Amino acid sequence: MADSSFDIVSKVDQMEAENAVNQAQKELVQRYDFKGVGASVEWTGESLLLKANAEERVKAVLEVLEAKFIKRGISLRSLDAGEPFASGKEYRIEISLKNGISSEDAKKISKIIRDEGPKGVKSQIQGDELRVQSKSRDDLQATMALLKGKDLEVALQFVNFR
Repeated sequence: MADSSFDIVSKVDQMEAENAVNQAQKELVQRYDFKGVGASVEWTGESLLLKANAEERVKAVLEVLEAKFIKRGISLRSLDAGEPFASGKEYRIEISLKNGISSEDAKKISKIIRDEGPKGVKSQIQGDELRVQSKSRDDLQATMALLKGKDLEVALQFVNFR
């Protein structure tokens, strides 16, 4: 019988992210505590730029954005938010979206599978994703449960289960 396999990826659904940003922009326009503070969210496809006239306000904008991402089912682990910095009269936070698994993270995940996973499970790094193979589908599901239970720095999705 052929080996069963699945892929481990870390991707952000662009449409869901765009919808979350649009909802955050609408909330910023409507909320009274954001009136007159220059609060805004700018989306450039791969990154976000948050602006406000005070450091506390820009952090509040970040909280609003994070809440919208959570509601849309996007893990906050896929956001790479920087620290607030002053730019002229306003404060800014730059956020980038993480897509793909870095080679260091892939090696960590592969080591976890090797050390703690079921015996017959093999993992292989393929670019920015991991392929996990085994003869037993039950072992693959046990591996998924193991990885979901771990506190990793990346948001993982399991695709192509066959």
